[in-house]
Amino acid sequence: MALLDFEQEELEFKAFHAAHEALLKTICGGLQLKIADLLHGHQGLQISKIEGRVKDSDECIRKFSGKYRNALEEQNQLFAIKDHITDLLGIRIVCLYEDEIWQIADLVRPSFGVIEITDKIAKVEQTDDFFGYKGLHLDLAFSTADAGVAVDTILPVRQFELQVRTIIQDSWSVLDHKIKYKKSIPGPLKRRINVLSALFELADREFRQIRDETEAGLQSAPDETALQDSPIEMPVLAQDGYVKGELNAFTFLKIANHFFKDFVFEPYKVDGFVESIKDWSPDITRPEFNSIVRQKIGVVKRYKQFFEERNENLNFNPYTVIRHCLYLGDKMVFNRALQRKAQETFDAWLAQNMPVEKCAEA
Repeated sequence: MALLDFEQEELEFKAFHAAHEALLKTICGGLQLKIADLLHGHQGLQISKIEGRVKDSDECIRKFSGKYRNALEEQNQLFAIKDHITDLLGIRIVCLYEDEIWQIADLVRPSFGVIEITDKIAKVEQTDDFFGYKGLHLDLAFSTADAGVAVDTILPVRQFELQVRTIIQDSWSVLDHKIKYKKSIPGPLKRRINVLSALFELADREFRQIRDETEAGLQSAPDETALQDSPIEMPVLAQDGYVKGELNAFTFLKIANHFFKDFVFEPYKVDGFVESIKDWSPDITRPEFNSIVRQKIGVVKRYKQFFEERNENLNFNPYTVIRHCLYLGDKMVFNRALQRKAQETFDAWLAQNMPVEKCAEA
């Protein structure tokens, strides 16, 4: 341990770091795997990435010099740099939403020894004149078993720092570290930095609210599938800004899930498909769409069976069923719902299997 000979202690720390770097990287990888296993399979958590790093020796020395050196030397205390670097090993979990941060922490921390927790989210939100990067930091103790190394391995360190952030918090952290001057700068420049930080915070909040409103929209979408003949209503703008009677991704899913209960409709495909339907028929309403599908699906399912018996390698999925329902409902309006070859095959089957008057009524 050093007293006032900082240069000697710096050399000793660099030697310590170099001697153990390979083992530290192995330990870091083992901790990543353990944490990934702890979080695996938990419904609702949206994990973007789990990454780890061994802190560079020069970065460790800079941190020690800026945070501890002056106070230790003023007090003439013995010190070893490695004893003051608690984040030589670091694991970062990046999630999508801010309300997932503590959920993740609560899943991980029971498996380690908790040394300290620093809630930088609360720190920022409790002040009205300070902006900075947010996140949750946990200093955790680990064992050889946690790190996935042999039980008789001599661990060079016995703790690591776990950071849990959202994607937006992580992005701001990267930018924040690139801004060289943030304190002793002209007022207008400081305000611009604070505005930028506030925009990131607002984006985090809006991202979460969009998720919540999307889920609420899916739950509250009107269900007309039980009606024999859905009343035709014109879309009307409601007080909450939503359009009543509108066919959108939420109302489409309510109808589609009724007719295809075992099929998983992927959001991005639903989004694109509904956009196509509204391109073919810009004024189509939710009740109109429901009525077309309900009235035509019986005929289309018979055709689906015929088609699949003769085309074993082709998939007639729910989107294809709906396309045929729309085409059968109005061949002029929904002409683009099927390609020309598909139209010809379907029309030929209809001519052979459905009388003209029933085909028109189907």
